[in-house]
Amino acid sequence: MLRPFIAAMLAHIPLAVAAQATDSPNAPPRTLSKVLVVVAHPDDEIVLAPAIARAAREGAELAIVYATSGDQGPGVSGMEAGAALAEKREGEASCAASALGATEPRFLRLGDGTLGDMPRAPDSPARGLAAELGEILQAGDYRYVLTWGPDGGYGHGDHRMVSSIVTQLVQAMPEGRPVLLYPGIRAGTLPPIPELQQWAVTDPALLTVAYGYNQADLAAVRRAVNCHESQFPADVRSQLADVFDVSIWQGSVHFRKAFDAGEPVAYPAPE
Repeated sequence: MLRPFIAAMLAHIPLAVAAQATDSPNAPPRTLSKVLVVVAHPDDEIVLAPAIARAAREGAELAIVYATSGDQGPGVSGMEAGAALAEKREGEASCAASALGATEPRFLRLGDGTLGDMPRAPDSPARGLAAELGEILQAGDYRYVLTWGPDGGYGHGDHRMVSSIVTQLVQAMPEGRPVLLYPGIRAGTLPPIPELQQWAVTDPALLTVAYGYNQADLAAVRRAVNCHESQFPADVRSQLADVFDVSIWQGSVHFRKAFDAGEPVAYPAPE
């Protein structure tokens, strides 16, 4: 959930057109295929929305999975937490996915704010998440999986658990596993706003995949953001994509690879 940090951002960042970035030498192929995006709540997709839009525009088969329906976060809706709010936010997420060019998203409905509750328990939301995502990964034969990094963006427990479960599942897969990518914010690109300083940053040297986007992709992101009426007031929705464009993305969504398998190295015990 991004809403608590946006109003402060809008008040401090002048809007401008960012320079168009290109893929880094370590980026995935220019046309991605079979992409799975796994996030915790409706609106989480905004963090990597330009990458979703570009991949879809270039013909990728792209699916988004939401672990929860965001049923506890009223945002600016004035609605009570519960089923009606969940239905509202699922509708907004479907609208956003369509705007970005993805297929109809899948909602696991595990309970907003519950994913970290007693994760070792047999009936915990975390185990439910692992079971459902395991089936999705096995059935989908995905080439790329995009999800929150271990920081969860700004430390949200649901975000962190999604990252952990996805990582757990992918690292256990045999040869041929999908490329797992975490979006990251390059250190030094956060505006000097107290609320935004709660977001985690990553050493740019680790963010070896810079996935560039164009103005058509950014226009798709604007349309997607505008779908989240229950989360953001109209003035925020009208500017959020451009604010992220000039402050954090600057023409590319930056990722780091979760795994970089190489040749095994053994260190024999000394005689």
